[in-house]
Order: sequence, then structure tokens, then C-alpha cells
Amino acid sequence: MTTDLPEASGESAILHASCVAVAGRGLLILGPSGAGKSALALRMLALGARLVSDDRVLVMRENGLTARCPAPAIHGLIEARGLGLLRVDPVDRAEVVLVADLGRDEDQRLPPRRNITILGMSLPLVLRVQNDHFPAAMMVYLHGGRQD
Repeated sequence: MTTDLPEASGESAILHASCVAVAGRGLLILGPSGAGKSALALRMLALGARLVSDDRVLVMRENGLTARCPAPAIHGLIEARGLGLLRVDPVDRAEVVLVADLGRDEDQRLPPRRNITILGMSLPLVLRVQNDHFPAAMMVYLHGGRQD
């Protein structure tokens, strides 16, 4: 199953998203406002991930899809509802290897492989899992991938 994002002009786009990385491998977190993008990123930061960008992410085609923070004003900041903006030690960029869509819930125990196309590039897609293990599972996925 493939999902496409609207194409942006040229080789880059700024998305309403968050992005975290583990060893340079990025998870791009998509979803509507209030879906929990920053909350998932915060949970993953607590497990050892590094912040690329929160709220807005610049994605570019560069030997794959690269994510960066689009503005110095938000570099190294993440929103924690009820606490405000928190400072973290960010990474400058990450290769996006996985996309999570928090706007749709996963309803299958062993879901099929899904993909999403961003800037003409096909990437693995996972849907939100309503379970406490989701942040940890995303960390493990970034470290080791998914078995067919």
C-alpha cells in the first residue's frame, strides 16, 4: 500500500512534522495538529534518539531523503504541552528511513508493508499504534529494521 504526500516544488519541502534520529537514521513523524508528533518525539528522546526538528521539518532529496531544521529560531527546541518549549541537543540532519503517520491508526497485529512517497522517493510507512510500546518499537525499528 502506498500513500503520497502532495509534491512540493523542486527538491525540497517544509512539512508540518517532527523528526528524530538514531545513529543518523531519521524517523519523520507526520499527523494533524494535536496528533502527538511532539509527544512521540519526546518519548523517543528519553530513549536515546536525537532531535532533528519539531513542528516543521525541511526535507530534501540528497542521496536519499534528508531532514533538517528549517529555521534557526526552532533549532534545538521541542514543545512539551503543559511545560512549554524545551531545549535539547539536536543533530543537524538525518537520512529519513521511516515515516510514521499519527493521523491514522494501525488496526492489524502484523500489518502489511506500507510506503509513502515524499519528493518522489518511496519510504516505509507505519501508522500510529495505540499501545505504550510504540516509541520503543520505533527505536528498535530504526536500529534494526523490520523482518519480512
